[in-house]
Amino acid sequence: MTTESRSIVEMITEQHATIRQLFADLEAAAPDERGEAFEPLVRLLAVHETAEEEIVYPIVNQLGDDAKAIVDARKHEEDAAKKALADLEDMDTASAEFAAALALFRGDVQAHASSEEAEILPLLATMDAERLEIIGKWFAAAEAMAPTHAHRMAPESAIGNLIVGPFVSMVDRVRDAIRDAGRR
Repeated sequence: MTTESRSIVEMITEQHATIRQLFADLEAAAPDERGEAFEPLVRLLAVHETAEEEIVYPIVNQLGDDAKAIVDARKHEEDAAKKALADLEDMDTASAEFAAALALFRGDVQAHASSEEAEILPLLATMDAERLEIIGKWFAAAEAMAPTHAHRMAPESAIGNLIVGPFVSMVDRVRDAIRDAGRR
């Protein structure tokens, strides 16, 4: 079995585009269909941010003090986003309150993605192609083991995510399986 290797820069760029599309799909959905449209966005955001915290940010932190300041700012944004996403998950997706909170959240997430594209990805792009593909493989592995929902008390650090993440991920995946089985 052959798997095409992809650069971490390509992976993050593609995921940001997917996140933007998922927001557009969610906002276009009828209120009674928002719940189902919200699920893939929640999952992608949860695994994406966890993998960035475990893999990407520790690597970029090694590129100097300026890089560390950029990472610290992005991690702060992600922590706020986890809390906001967890709050959104607790809301009635058909409500006007959800729609209003979602619009604010979308703006924050898109600003965060734009900042990563302008600051983090150029730092990564200074590395050679082979290293970027290896980081891409690590990133994909981290996503495969990441929690699928936002958690208000989730750690921001790579070590915290590595210690707590697999247990939370198991609970999330069981929760997802039960939800999906209930729909059949």
